[in-house]
Amino acid sequence: MVANGHFVQLLLTPWSKKQGGGDTERSQNSATLDVVFRYLSPVTMITIRAYRLLSLVTLIMLSGLACSAMAHENAEQGSQAEKTGTETWLAGDHHIHSRYSLGWDMETDPPTPVPGGDAIYPIPMNALMAKRHGLDWMVATDHGGPNHAKIQLDHAYPELLESRQAVPEVIQFFGMEFDTPGADHSSIIMPHSHDEAEHLHHIESNYSKRQPWPENKAWDTEPRMLEALDAMKALALPPVVIAHHPSRSATDVGEYGLTTPAELRAWNDTAPHIAIGMEGAPGHQATGQMQPGIGPSMYEKYMGDKRPRGAYRESPTLGGFDQMSAIVGGFWDSMLGEGRRWWITATSDSHIHWREGGADFWPGEYSKTYVLAEKNHDAILASLRAGRVFVTTGDLISELWVTVTAGDQRAGIGGSLSVAEGADVVVSIRFLDPDSNNFNGDNPAVSRVDLIIGNVNGPVDNPAVNSNPSTKVAARFDASQWRREGPYQVIEYRLENVTRPLYLRVRGTNTEEAEPQPDPDNEDAWQDLWFYSNPVFVEIQGPQ
Repeated sequence: MVANGHFVQLLLTPWSKKQGGGDTERSQNSATLDVVFRYLSPVTMITIRAYRLLSLVTLIMLSGLACSAMAHENAEQGSQAEKTGTETWLAGDHHIHSRYSLGWDMETDPPTPVPGGDAIYPIPMNALMAKRHGLDWMVATDHGGPNHAKIQLDHAYPELLESRQAVPEVIQFFGMEFDTPGADHSSIIMPHSHDEAEHLHHIESNYSKRQPWPENKAWDTEPRMLEALDAMKALALPPVVIAHHPSRSATDVGEYGLTTPAELRAWNDTAPHIAIGMEGAPGHQATGQMQPGIGPSMYEKYMGDKRPRGAYRESPTLGGFDQMSAIVGGFWDSMLGEGRRWWITATSDSHIHWREGGADFWPGEYSKTYVLAEKNHDAILASLRAGRVFVTTGDLISELWVTVTAGDQRAGIGGSLSVAEGADVVVSIRFLDPDSNNFNGDNPAVSRVDLIIGNVNGPVDNPAVNSNPSTKVAARFDASQWRREGPYQVIEYRLENVTRPLYLRVRGTNTEEAEPQPDPDNEDAWQDLWFYSNPVFVEIQGPQ
């Protein structure tokens, strides 16, 4: 037990890095972690395949008791962080699967659930890895099947409660990857409350398209999704819904599959404070890193010998981002051009790590969604709704501040600024490019930052519209055009004589690509890094 206790203590010990011009500093424990995790995967895989992963959870819990003094100290530190009242950029991931994303034995009636049949890790393991890879918050999001709602309530939720105790440094939400009626998947993120599990059980039981058995095609329609959103609106604490991998089933650019522009507009029209956005950078990005696991690869069951980033088989991702987000003047810009508050995120979609035959990074290993908030459930969810969010891959940056100023007024990411017609507006972009290695052992550098601006023209007549021709890259900046202020790089740009409503957003990359290019099969994602801000809106004041 001493050895086990030491192992768990290592897992629970945070690592830190000095950013913004300093050298990377890791504790001796962190160095040991690198060795431990190099050999953990095969052992974990064998255990998983025997469906005995519960012992790992038990080990975490029992060893946590053996290290109670340390755990108490960590909990106190986390509690103190929440009491400071200070908003900071908090890294997270809202799309993480556990062993409760089940396989199903379809030879029985009803189908028999197979734990670990699709994703393999316990929720506490996901939380530990999220912490190790620098995340402050995460969401447990398992997808369903026949009567999966009961499995969520009776098994996944109790394990989440244990995980919150084991890893208090990571704010953990209960949610699910919703088997969305009439569309592909989506995150449901439940507000933290005493009845969060019962509320999610009600939603999944009544609206998840895979819940009924025998299958019922009437559950898989677009109008039924709108009914689900109406039911969510009726809750005292309504959840957040974010569309997953929206173009994964697309056959070409603009040729959408399960999820379409018209559907996403209908969601947002029905529940604008619930259906708030989509994954900009989907998960399953470790296809270029995959190593053989023990036994057959679940990934190969779906992809064969292909290795597309994000599992986008026919219409590839662009710099790791979905076409709906990556194309300037495309679908995302069409939504922003209507004035919709429609945000993007980046996730791992973690099922099985790439060292074990999967196509996934650990939560936070590659993609991060940063939210500007205090470190507690309510503040994080409120900032997600408000779009106070930027996303990055490969730890290219760790902070991004986009501030729009007119006189003594200002607005930041997710906000809006109201100015007089003809006013000048100053855009300030500050980013922190950490002088430290990412989880591939690289220290990537930002090579260029783009400022993208589009007009806000109001609602469109055709809900299938997926373009905004007014949106352009207004300016491109390289290192010769920004200045250093302490640890930050700073860019300023002036918009003169603003006469119509607009929005602006920022992206950056470590590549030399003017626009993100279609990702080739088996690409090394670590060499193709991007960050995106969510927009800032500029509105024109009416006559006084």
